[in-house]
Amino acid sequence: MSLQPRLRSLDTAVPPYLLDQKDVRRHAAALFGDRDDISRLLTIFENAGIRRRYSCVPIDWYAQPHGWTDRTEVYVRSAVDLLEEVALSCLRMANLSREALDAIVVASTTGIATPSLDALLVERLRLRRDIRRLPIFGLGCAGGVTGLSRAADLANAHPGSNVLFLVVELCAHTFRRNDLDKSNLVATALFGDGAAGAIVSTAGEGPRLTVSGEYTWPDSLGIMGWDVREDGLKARFARDIPALVRNDLAEITSGFLARHDLALRDIDRFACHPGGAKVLDALEAAFGLGPGALVESREVLRDFGNMSAATVMFVLARMNWRESAKRTLLSALGPGFSATFLVLDGT
Repeated sequence: MSLQPRLRSLDTAVPPYLLDQKDVRRHAAALFGDRDDISRLLTIFENAGIRRRYSCVPIDWYAQPHGWTDRTEVYVRSAVDLLEEVALSCLRMANLSREALDAIVVASTTGIATPSLDALLVERLRLRRDIRRLPIFGLGCAGGVTGLSRAADLANAHPGSNVLFLVVELCAHTFRRNDLDKSNLVATALFGDGAAGAIVSTAGEGPRLTVSGEYTWPDSLGIMGWDVREDGLKARFARDIPALVRNDLAEITSGFLARHDLALRDIDRFACHPGGAKVLDALEAAFGLGPGALVESREVLRDFGNMSAATVMFVLARMNWRESAKRTLLSALGPGFSATFLVLDGT
């Protein structure tokens, strides 16, 4: 039997508050109404390709001022609740007990927790005291693909072990009510909250996690990330992200695949992080796909918004990820500015 890591289970979760895009636009118009060009800028809500999203707080919460203390309280409480839900679901799907988990990897970049989220979850679920822990911070939207790759690395390094990978991003609660910067408006139109998880092991059945890789553009630190402000995190987006994807990603992806004796023609389907509608257009062009070909990515963006690192896991969950005859390329872009890749092979 092959000792390559396999994806044994996969599931997702969202918080309880549903945000309709039209309602969010209306609230944003009321909060930002003193800006001269607000009517023109609010068209981003119609052009984002989003119908609804989910939030860990009700929509009225966003109209009040919030600082680090209450934002962190919301983040930690909501993140651990969602991670518990996903972890237990993944264990049930894999028919494993809590005691069977040997390692836990948690990726998140939308809040601060020390002790880290993995430690809080170990205590909440009473996991084994000798469980290996790996918290991952700072990868932004790339954290889902890279985190799953790190979980595969751990499973590969310890054959037979069961590694729980979890990702949670509570992007919506970073909203800044007094910030009229365009990046904040873009974030308001795009971001949602969500969590996902998977169990990876060299034992058991499931598609193989084969090869992974990353690429960081030179001199690109300012393209994407968070700026730390007195009252919380402020989103930073450069306008040229779609152009970078359209112009550079085909060569970068082909180079990654070639190093593993693969080519774009060997990929049956693409599970791409949907950073936004324009980014999806650029991804389809970069991968030589027709307009609208990234169906699952567009559906997830429509139904959940951009949940940062968790989103690509929602895309994979929407696909029939257990399908035995498909080779899937997972990809995402994140701060750095970086691209990250992982090949899921059902053959």
